[in-house]
Formats: sequence, structure tokens, C-alpha cells
Amino acid sequence: MSRFVLITPDAEFDQRVRQAVAGGLPGSVQTFFTNVLPADPSELFGALNQEQFEVLILGPEVPVEEALRLATVLDVRAPELSVILVTEPESGFVLQAMRSGIRDIMSPAADIAQIRIMLERACQSFASRQRTLEPKQAHTPKGMVIGVFSPKGGVGKTTIATNIAVGLGKIAPMSVVIVDLDLQFGDVASGLYLNPEHTVTDAVTPSASQDSLVLKAFLSVHPAGIYALCAPKDPVEADEITPEQVSRLLEQLAEEFQYVVVDTAPGLPEVGLAALEQCTDAVWVTGMDVPSVRGLRSGLDILRKLDLLPETRHVVLNMADSKAGLSVQDVEANIGAPVDVSLPRSKAVALSTNRGVPVLQEAVKDPAVKGLKQLVERFNPAWRATTQRQLHRRVVV
Repeated sequence: MSRFVLITPDAEFDQRVRQAVAGGLPGSVQTFFTNVLPADPSELFGALNQEQFEVLILGPEVPVEEALRLATVLDVRAPELSVILVTEPESGFVLQAMRSGIRDIMSPAADIAQIRIMLERACQSFASRQRTLEPKQAHTPKGMVIGVFSPKGGVGKTTIATNIAVGLGKIAPMSVVIVDLDLQFGDVASGLYLNPEHTVTDAVTPSASQDSLVLKAFLSVHPAGIYALCAPKDPVEADEITPEQVSRLLEQLAEEFQYVVVDTAPGLPEVGLAALEQCTDAVWVTGMDVPSVRGLRSGLDILRKLDLLPETRHVVLNMADSKAGLSVQDVEANIGAPVDVSLPRSKAVALSTNRGVPVLQEAVKDPAVKGLKQLVERFNPAWRATTQRQLHRRVVV
């Protein structure tokens, strides 16, 4: 069976590919000496006397626009297939190619060693996608998805979300990702002082939704030992992202990371509700003012009626101030739920937000820092196990 299929009229390139395969890769190459691509993938599969091949190489002199069109169709019909395009990459073209389903781009001048390395990588990607597309075992553990919500804006939701992510990064380094689902006006990038090359828009493309390796390539690495997936740079792109795509994105990330922290837009938009359905934990944030408290009460009432409240809930009172005219007891009475963590108003937190360096990233002494650490600890498996034992003892007694 041919693992590699090459389409190109370039005989010299064909020889280089064959030498690369013969130099250590199992399988053989089947070449179609033409620059005309099939209009339908079934024509290609019909011309091959085999059920499956792993890597399709669209070689030199193949029209690039036709190559992108074929890759887009194959991305749906045969998502496990690795498609390599042989062309000189131009500025901005790589992202366009990946969105079309191209897995890698190879220079026409690539030597035999470079071709071998790229084909090995394509085969590994094929195997990874096959595993991804296989039905997941029921016992496969998934990561915790922690959504941070607030019906009202301006209550410090993003600050809390970024600090949760940074704090969890100390518990599980490089096993935490924060996702900005405030798709129009998200501030996770500025909150973490990041200038991301890729955003949620890239992460919900067909190629990323079908291949976790591609998805991970769109994540930004943060110095605190976490990953970030930031909101689109252009608010218009938010309209192109569907709730179904968001659900799939969070499912994928939960399979790859121990913790997925989701910062949502204010209110209860469709994308936010889709995220809520994927959450194992919901952090509800309110300020110490009447509009925020009433908004949270109304939001919780609606979600109770829709049966969308996750089993594990954490209510955070942010910017608590004894001079605000409300007490913690007033807040609890109005929302009909206890306040789990109270964060006092803090100049240190405000300064850290403006700097783009979460307070939990540095050694800052402040009462709000203590509260944030308590919040992060609620997602520590050791804390949760202890709490469950205590609740069990109370029930028994």
C-alpha cells in the first residue's frame, strides 16, 4: 500500500520524494504526473487501488488556489489525511493554507533530508488525528472546565479569570489554558500582556477542530507556564463563531489540558451558554453594588429554570468594601446563595491589571491576593477531596 500520494508534473521533484522515502520511511509513493487536480476527492480515491493513504503531496506546478480548494474538501471528507502543499510561503499565506486544511508547506527547493523530516511529521500527524477521531473511552479522564461568568460588565471578571489561570499554572505547569470567549471585546490578551499571532477564530477552523496538534499550534505560551487562546482582534470575526464550534473547542481542550479556564462576555449570550454547558465549575462574579447583585440574581434564576447550572458553583464578591452601603449578608440574601470568596478592593490588583501582570504571577502581599489564592485552591484536587469528605461526615452525623 502506498502511504504517500504525489500530484505534480515535476519528475525531478518526484525523484527527490522517492529518495526521501527510500532513505528510511516505510511505504511507497504513487505519483500522478499532472498539474490538474480532481474536482472531487472521490476521483482521486477511485484512481487508487487502495482504501487509505496517509499523506497527499500537492507538488510543484500545481495551481495553489485549486490546491486550497481540494484541501478544504478533503478536510471534511477525509479529516485524518495529511495534505502537504509544495510552494514558496508568502506573508500571511500560511494561515490561509492551514484554515483550508493544509497540514504543512514545503519549499520546492527542499532537499532529500528536509523532505524526509516533513513526511515523518505528516505521518505522525496522521496517526494523531486517527486517535483523535476514534471514539473516546468512557473512562478517559477529562480536564476541569472552569467558566467565569457575570451578567454585568465591569466587575473584574477577566482579572479573576487570568489570576485563576496563573494560580493553577503553579499547581499544574503547562497543563492550563485560558480561553477568551468575550469574542468582541475580550481583554485576556491585555490582561496577560500578550500579542497573540492566532486567536479563537483560528482555533475553530475545521483543521483545528479535527486535529489537536493543529489546535495547539494556535495557542499562545505565557511566561507563567500556561497557554492562552485570545479573542479575535477584529470584533467582526465574532459573528462567524458559532456556539457549536465553541462547544467542540472546549471539548478538545478538556481532553488535552488538566484545567481549561474560560473568560466569558458579560450577560448570557449564546456562546456563553454553550460554554456553560461544557463547564464542570462556574465562577459567578459580582461587585458590591445593587445593579451587579440584582443582575447576578436574575441570571442565576434564569439558568435554574433552564437547568444549566453546573453542579459546582463558586460565588465571588469582588471589590468588597465595607463603606459601599452593602454587607456580605445583604449580597447573599439577594442572590439566594452564599458568597464563597470575598475579594477586598485593592490598589495592587488594579495596578497589576493595568500592567498586564496578574498579582498571582508575582510575590505581592495584599488581602486580595489571599482571597485569590483561596479561590484557586478550590480547584485543587486535594482541596476538593477534603471538602467532599467533610460534607460526607456532616451527612452521616
